[in-house]
Amino acid sequence: MGEQEINKYITCLAVNKKVSSSTQKQALCAIVFLYKNVLKKDIKDLGQLVWAKKSKKIPVVFSKEEVRAILEKMNGTYRLMAMLLYGSGLRLTECLRLRVKDIDFDYNQITIRDSKGNKDRTVPLPQIIKKDLRKQIEKVRKIHIKDLENGFGSVEMPYALARKYPKAEYSLGGQFVFPAHRISKDPRTGIQRRHHLYETVLQKAVKNAIKKAGITKHAGCHTLRHSFATHLLEDGYDIRTVQELLGHKHVETTMIYTHVLNHGASAVQSPADRL
Repeated sequence: MGEQEINKYITCLAVNKKVSSSTQKQALCAIVFLYKNVLKKDIKDLGQLVWAKKSKKIPVVFSKEEVRAILEKMNGTYRLMAMLLYGSGLRLTECLRLRVKDIDFDYNQITIRDSKGNKDRTVPLPQIIKKDLRKQIEKVRKIHIKDLENGFGSVEMPYALARKYPKAEYSLGGQFVFPAHRISKDPRTGIQRRHHLYETVLQKAVKNAIKKAGITKHAGCHTLRHSFATHLLEDGYDIRTVQELLGHKHVETTMIYTHVLNHGASAVQSPADRL
């Protein structure tokens, strides 16, 4: 099979199977990889493809009352993490990878290292969680001391920092703010160390809180980040400021949150209400 069959198959996915554009592109990338790297055969002509149209979806957003209801159903470490997702606009992985040294209590800010697009950025540290966050860091300090006493205590360092600064991986500042409950073996290096919490742990906690709060929206951890951006715009902050806080490369990406302002359906009074 060659270009003609590939064209027909990829087009069939879009026309008959009604897959999304991302699924269609993923299938094409897999086929190109197969031909190029496994079969060692060039694909010359894929110009007859019919591409699925990429849909523009409005993000699901919680109201401030819904955020409050969700947080009331959470407690302990998971509530603190959820507060960071909403209060600082963090992505799930950014929250999990936070290190002690990245929390600046004096300047009330958090530095996000190597976020999406390999960029650093700073986000606000919510005043309401400073006390709990200090307690969490003190908890991390005690865990770290115990790990050191047991012959562990190192943490994964990005890039080649472990070689450049040999002692950094054993410092308190390099430890994860939300460490895993137990020591595990790093599959890449074989070193036994304490990683951060797994994504699924917080995802399940947030999902359960949403359910207990009686919210029927199809939502999760990332919805708290969407709500952070939306509520800032509602409060009058300009789009460029929100763009910087979210770490978006293009302002067009941030513009999806303007649907909540007085420019859409919420600003229009239904004629039924005037009957």
